[in-house]
Amino acid sequence: TVTVSNFSKIEEGKPGTLSFLANPKYTQYLYTTQSSIVLVNRDFIPEAPVRATLIKVTDAYASIAQLLNMAAEFSNQRSGIDRECHISDSARVGENCYVGTYAYVGEHASIGDNCKIYPQVYIGDRVKIGNNVTLYPGVKIYHDCEIGNDCTLHAGAVVGADGFGFAPQGDTYVKIAQIGNVVIEDDVEIGANATIDRATMGSTRIRKGVKIDNLVQLAHNVEVGSHTVMAAQCGVAGSTKIGSNCVFAGQVGIAGHITIGNRVTVGAQSGIPNHVADSQTLLGYPAQPARDFARSTVMIKKLPELNQTVKELKKEIENLKKLINK
Repeated sequence: TVTVSNFSKIEEGKPGTLSFLANPKYTQYLYTTQSSIVLVNRDFIPEAPVRATLIKVTDAYASIAQLLNMAAEFSNQRSGIDRECHISDSARVGENCYVGTYAYVGEHASIGDNCKIYPQVYIGDRVKIGNNVTLYPGVKIYHDCEIGNDCTLHAGAVVGADGFGFAPQGDTYVKIAQIGNVVIEDDVEIGANATIDRATMGSTRIRKGVKIDNLVQLAHNVEVGSHTVMAAQCGVAGSTKIGSNCVFAGQVGIAGHITIGNRVTVGAQSGIPNHVADSQTLLGYPAQPARDFARSTVMIKKLPELNQTVKELKKEIENLKKLINK
């Protein structure tokens, strides 16, 4: 009979809200939370009385994710074409779409069904957008780019700006025309102010299920394999190919014209200058196996002590030489 109307973190629980417990580190809060309902895993057994109603589920974390998505979808219901947007006569906008104030849809652009185009979004000529796509305010999609179904692009993301291509000519640089495009496949999410450059020729391609955080830069002709995730401020140089199911922590830098295999995990602020085989876990600059990096870090901390030991040994050797010469 318990009803709730909002969510709260278990440690900040309030009456009338729903919380969840998935991480054992937060178990202590279960016995003091004011939340009315708490989702827990089926194998969880309380060690003390609990005031809240417990709902047991197979996976509390996955369940709260589903509920949050449902609530967000309900609260973000938008529909209708704002009279102050611009949609070219040759463009096609599907059924049940929302197009906000000052949004711009270019010539021969195509937008699928159930899309949300928030205010000040720019969709260039001949852009193709699938069904169930959300473009938050200020997203820019340059001409000829393609976005699949069920994608979300957050505020300020730019897809299809020119790749960084310049040919040296004496003391100056001559711009190389970037005539390719960007292809984003289904179920991709791109964070705020992320930038994905168009290809010089062909396509910069983001495969199905990729998740890209805020402020990530992907250069021209990069390919990111399916279900790979990148945290904020990662940068990938031109023509690099990244495999599927990879994980890149924040501020990872990846050189151009290299290949990174499948299921590769790279720690924060690491630099990758060379090819990487499948199933590697890397850390450091240049990136190396995480265990080797940890051992090297320990040795670096010991360098002053080792230096003193070397000095003492050199002194002892000199003394021994003098004794031998005598």
